[in-house]
Amino acid sequence: MVTARRQRGKFIGLPTTTSLGRAPPQLAGGWEAGLLVFLVLLYLGGAAVNPAFFGSTEAFHAVLRDTSRVGIIAVGMTFVIANKDLDLSVGSIYGLIAVVFARLFASSSLDLGVAASVILCVLLGTAIGLLNGLLVTVLRVPAFIATLTMLFIGRGFVLALTHGQAIYYSDKAREYPLFFRLGETNILGFNNQIVIFIVVAVICAFVLAKTRWGYETFATGGNEQAAVYAGIATNWVRVRAYLISSLSATLAALLSAAQDKGVTPLYGVSWELTVIASVIIGGASILGGRGRVIGSCLGAVLVVLIDKVLREGWPITRTVVIDGESIAVSARYTLPAGAVLVFLGLLLVSAVLIEPHLIRRQLAARFWAWLRGRPPPPAQEIGGVALEAAQTKAAIEADMLLSATTIGRFLARRDALAIILAAVLWLIGLTLRPDYWWSLSNTFAILLNYTELALITIGLTYVIAAGDIDLSVGAVLALAGSTAAYFLKVLGADPLTAVTMGLLAGMTAGLVNALITIGFKLPSFIATLGMFYIARGLAAWFVAGRQLTGWSEAYNLIGRKLNDVLLHFGLSLPPGIIRTITEVVSVQTLWMFAVAAIAGVVLAYMPFGLKVRATGGNIRAAAYAGINTDRVRFVSLMLSAFCATMAGLINIAYFRSFNPVAGQFRELDAIASVIIGGGSIFGGHGTMIGSLAGAAVITLVRALLQLNVQGFSMPQHWINVFIGVILIVAVLIDIWLRQANILGRLRAWLMSGSRTRRSQTRESTHG
Repeated sequence: MVTARRQRGKFIGLPTTTSLGRAPPQLAGGWEAGLLVFLVLLYLGGAAVNPAFFGSTEAFHAVLRDTSRVGIIAVGMTFVIANKDLDLSVGSIYGLIAVVFARLFASSSLDLGVAASVILCVLLGTAIGLLNGLLVTVLRVPAFIATLTMLFIGRGFVLALTHGQAIYYSDKAREYPLFFRLGETNILGFNNQIVIFIVVAVICAFVLAKTRWGYETFATGGNEQAAVYAGIATNWVRVRAYLISSLSATLAALLSAAQDKGVTPLYGVSWELTVIASVIIGGASILGGRGRVIGSCLGAVLVVLIDKVLREGWPITRTVVIDGESIAVSARYTLPAGAVLVFLGLLLVSAVLIEPHLIRRQLAARFWAWLRGRPPPPAQEIGGVALEAAQTKAAIEADMLLSATTIGRFLARRDALAIILAAVLWLIGLTLRPDYWWSLSNTFAILLNYTELALITIGLTYVIAAGDIDLSVGAVLALAGSTAAYFLKVLGADPLTAVTMGLLAGMTAGLVNALITIGFKLPSFIATLGMFYIARGLAAWFVAGRQLTGWSEAYNLIGRKLNDVLLHFGLSLPPGIIRTITEVVSVQTLWMFAVAAIAGVVLAYMPFGLKVRATGGNIRAAAYAGINTDRVRFVSLMLSAFCATMAGLINIAYFRSFNPVAGQFRELDAIASVIIGGGSIFGGHGTMIGSLAGAAVITLVRALLQLNVQGFSMPQHWINVFIGVILIVAVLIDIWLRQANILGRLRAWLMSGSRTRRSQTRESTHG
């Protein structure tokens, strides 16, 4: 008999265990220490470049004061990102709360007291946080769609409530010194906001690192399914994070109201970019399960400091000639309009890339181990998905089509709703204003507004059907238009060169989107969100933030009506039906329908279209079937950029000018168009007819809301709020009526109940 024991009582053959090593620190660690060192070096660099500003204690105090508000919001965002969620609405929440406080408190508005105004603002912030959380958890709307829509809705409310003007209440603020002292310097020489920021950071850092709330947050973000099995109420954990995020933005807004004693319509613009970049730079993972409040706070200091360095510029000496004499004049060089937005967008993308490719690979630890001659620590697995969400259920639609009658088959189509809605909206417009709606010229004027949106929607249909998203289409439109306008007006280039350079700029943006999404395995909404800011900033940078106009009419022909083109070349048609049509049909409309026809045939009948839908329906199954899913997604993102670029080139031809706000809110309109048209936000579905009908619905809704009926028309800012609501409703219809087949299940339940009642009736009769 072979003994199984050693002399000391140990068993032979049992696996030996190895120590996992020291647990990672929960409050702060090496990453935070590295950030602190980098912050010191960056500040010293700023002091060397611009000693007049950064060399003073006032500058240091200003950096900490401005960091306080960003840092408080970043603290709340840390809980959301650690949950594997995202909150794009914090900038709009910040601006909206500040505006609502101003409208409640200012003597020129409701003239309430401070206590009532603050309480109502806190209640509003709580309601927005709850709404975000419920949309994401209970109603299962993807986090970036829910909060992106809240971003646009909140921004619409800000502009509508301010009417585009600042609101000040400095005189009334003197009556409430206790509250407004929160935004002032205390007797110790520093701003009270810094104290509040430190208190919030310390409390939330302890909660996230040392309490059950933190454990539940990391468990939910690391592996939600396992957290559910462990008995954690993950839905409540995610709702709680959105509440913390919204209340953090509310607190920051109230501190801003106390400091500035007024508000402008630009409050909170692009703050979501700054806050997300701060949290990611602080070491949090966009893939969830990782994040520390101290790191997020240091990331906020870093982002604000970079912003200060870029905005303050550096001193230079200019030579001015006066009466033939050269005089050296001290001046300051600052970056052009939009440049800071470009750098912040690049910072966001870079920060997101740092986590999977630097932190998760543990490059610093591996390098340190190599220096010490020790074995490297194992690299963690890097995951990447196009869009995490429930898969589409194509079988439901197929079953409905097979079992339905002729009319039923049409109604069972995913794009039937958009077609019916477009027809109904057209009839409503005809009923309200037949004098305007029945006019052929006004009809085609609406069609011209439709053309730009339809072009963007064509490319976005492929992206969404492939399971991705492109949030940069409106910004790419502006970038292409800005580039072409710059070459036409500033450089005096010919139309062909301007078109070529505009195409190059737009397609480069699409290429960057595709490379970051496919090559670096980042979620497409993060890659295109970064491009959203970069392209918008570049568009303003090229034209120095001003409107350009006045170039060759030869370029504008691509945005003119057919008869204008014929007249330009000396051709005049005789009066008749053909001339009437050429006077209302434009070149861009014909071009849009041609592109739509080709794209529709490819998507519906060609192998590539099948590959697009297969990739979006189930990317893993498509890969097992031999489909090159990376190529499919790459081509789809490039097509989206190409369509947005064409829309931008046509935009400046149609308006004969370029405005830096071109394409604003177009991403919201385009996503809503695709979803209304039967596309699924989770991928796997989409038809060109449905998307074009969805674009028609959005265009008609805008036209109806702007329609002057008995002297009343809807202000533009409120229209954007309605479009945001429409997008949320469209996504909910896709999730609950199409994906979950609520109507079909309700019908089955009713039929089952009817059969049960008939069976009981027969039994009682026989009895």
